[in-house]
Amino acid sequence: MSEEKPAGEPIGEDARIDALELRLKAAREREEQRNRPDATAATQSDKLGNRVFSYLLGGPLGGAVIGWAVDMLAGSSPWGLLVGLFLGIIVAFRNIMLISNRRPD
Repeated sequence: MSEEKPAGEPIGEDARIDALELRLKAAREREEQRNRPDATAATQSDKLGNRVFSYLLGGPLGGAVIGWAVDMLAGSSPWGLLVGLFLGIIVAFRNIMLISNRRPD
């Protein structure tokens, strides 16, 4: 064997590789944060669903109660109840169409 030293010393950790690893780590963290499910979106859709449900129940029930009260006062049974129920359904669907046509924030 020769007793000459090699021309260059073995290369240790290259600074470019370290910088690349740091950039990859930062990119992965940004990607994970971007893909994380948004809790506020689920909450807003739950609120919207509850609102639609309340319109579907409250409109016809409120109209029926008001129509029944008109029937009791005027003695026009069952017409007040039917008209009130019909108007309650119309108002409920009108409100649902209004909130469904609204643009999200």
